[in-house]
Amino acid sequence: MRWGRNMPGSGNSVRLTVAQAIVQYLMNQFIVIDGVETRICGGGFGIFGHGNVPCLGEALYPVRGELPLYRGQNEQSMGFAAAAYAKYHLRRRFMFCTASAGPGTANLLTAAALAHADRLPMLLLCGDTFVTRLPDPVLQQLEHFGNPALGLNDAFRAVTRHWDRITHPAQILQSMPAALATMLDPADCGPAFLGLPQDVQGWTWDYPQAFFARRVHRIRRQAPDQAEIAEAAALLRRAERPVIVAGGGVQYSGAVTELTAFAETHGIPVVETIAGRANLLATHPLNIGPVGVTGSDSANAIAGAADVVLAVGTRLQDFTTGSWTVFAPDARLIGLNVGRQDAAKHLSLPVVGDAKLGIVAIGAALAGHRAPLAWAAQAQAERRSWDDYVDLNVAPDNRPASYAQAIGVVNALCHPRDRIVAAAGGLPAEVTANWRTLGIGTVDVEFGFSCMGYEIAGGWGARIAQSQVEPDRDTIVLVGDGSYLLMNSDIYSSVLTGKKLIVLVLDNGGFAVINKLQNNLGLESFNCLIADCPTVPAPFAVDFEAHARAMGALSETVATPADLGAAFLRAKAADRTSVIAMKVDAYEGWTTQGHAWWEVGTPQTSDTSSVRNAHAEVEAGRTRQRQGT
Repeated sequence: MRWGRNMPGSGNSVRLTVAQAIVQYLMNQFIVIDGVETRICGGGFGIFGHGNVPCLGEALYPVRGELPLYRGQNEQSMGFAAAAYAKYHLRRRFMFCTASAGPGTANLLTAAALAHADRLPMLLLCGDTFVTRLPDPVLQQLEHFGNPALGLNDAFRAVTRHWDRITHPAQILQSMPAALATMLDPADCGPAFLGLPQDVQGWTWDYPQAFFARRVHRIRRQAPDQAEIAEAAALLRRAERPVIVAGGGVQYSGAVTELTAFAETHGIPVVETIAGRANLLATHPLNIGPVGVTGSDSANAIAGAADVVLAVGTRLQDFTTGSWTVFAPDARLIGLNVGRQDAAKHLSLPVVGDAKLGIVAIGAALAGHRAPLAWAAQAQAERRSWDDYVDLNVAPDNRPASYAQAIGVVNALCHPRDRIVAAAGGLPAEVTANWRTLGIGTVDVEFGFSCMGYEIAGGWGARIAQSQVEPDRDTIVLVGDGSYLLMNSDIYSSVLTGKKLIVLVLDNGGFAVINKLQNNLGLESFNCLIADCPTVPAPFAVDFEAHARAMGALSETVATPADLGAAFLRAKAADRTSVIAMKVDAYEGWTTQGHAWWEVGTPQTSDTSSVRNAHAEVEAGRTRQRQGT
């Protein structure tokens, strides 16, 4: 016992502060991963202030070697790093984030929303105002005169799966296990928030020692209902053109092997969501490609022709479904998902349960059945055509440098177990469409919340996790200039902590993908590219090389994909974070094929004919949109 040596409490209890009790509880929660008992909480990210340093800081100091605390540069980026850490560990481990009361905690709101959208575990330990209210109003307090209990921390109710404010030390006995249970629940996984008032953090209580006993947890595997399995199998037996949509839940369930065997045994083509990228290797004959708005012609063609769609571990967001135009209006959907809401979307036949158990059970019910061979052959022909297009799209030639070319260079030179991180802007679409998966589970494209700024921070969190498991591999971050300028300080964090990253900054002069959307909708370029900002009298280019070097990274600027390849190999050989900057064209070089229709709001009336025409085109695409709940 690290605390309470001089404050033994009574009987089988130990007297601890609230902060000490939280830390001691986290220290004793374990999970088995690959046969090894591992602490569930891998440590934390923290920026101290008056709302968390006196009490929580005091509690964390004695265990700093076992529960490492990484000091970030921005609370939002700390949350992104924690999310990427949890994603790397397939939600079996998490990090906590601690911030002081006021703006420090407010900075975590976006990161909590990302973790909520992506269903990722993260524990938020945030300072709060005094429960006694004796010193009110305090520094950084938001006052609501008609509701004095309402504060900034209440904003987290909308972006967390578990929310609590600790107003008495005894609450920890209930709130900590409840928070942990939420973070380990496959169906309800997400961020957990504890508001820690500054006075309560330091209050003591005689806690039962049994509360701090070492406990080994497991992730629940919910077996699906046999009637639902039988109905799904009967539907698949009748199918002439079945397809599997493989989502991120396949990896979280550890069901990649089972899904692959199921597809092979029954001859069913597989398409991947953005979160499900890297469920199958690019070379697998039944991997027909990524599906949806940022997908491939091959996957979208097969999804559109399918009569039965088995959606496994996906929440079927609009970029997967093409705003519900990718699948034929009369196609039957089967939703295999541990979350009942996800399983039942759009009138799907729900199979509520763990992906691994569900796939095995459906496979057993389908024993001896195989989809028509001609269907798989058709899907494979579509994939070959798509591969031919990607070959041309990523090839370095005399075109202006593009995202796709940069992706092709990295893809050709990286190790199969290197981890790729991207988010927001144009890169998620380009990575999803053009990346050839070399290793299972090696692609992190954050597109659930499509959050600018995740890239470098997420890369840092992923590298912290990766260095514990695959220290000889690299974490490679692909980021546009817009996201880089939004949040880049974790280049400094990675250098400080010795967690090497390779960061490719692809500079197209602003928010080029939104400029492309703007133009595609008949609008003039306005306020997206730096050159088109009316409030910028004299645009100039940022020296990303010098900026990154100022934060301690190795850095260089390259002009061509060939130069990028040589620089990438130097970065691979380096012993610390390397940043490579390359200009890419804002107008040319975009991946032009593979896109599905996407519903975006457009003006129903305008003085500009191009805007009216674009609105008519968007509305015309609605003819294939499925109606459902």
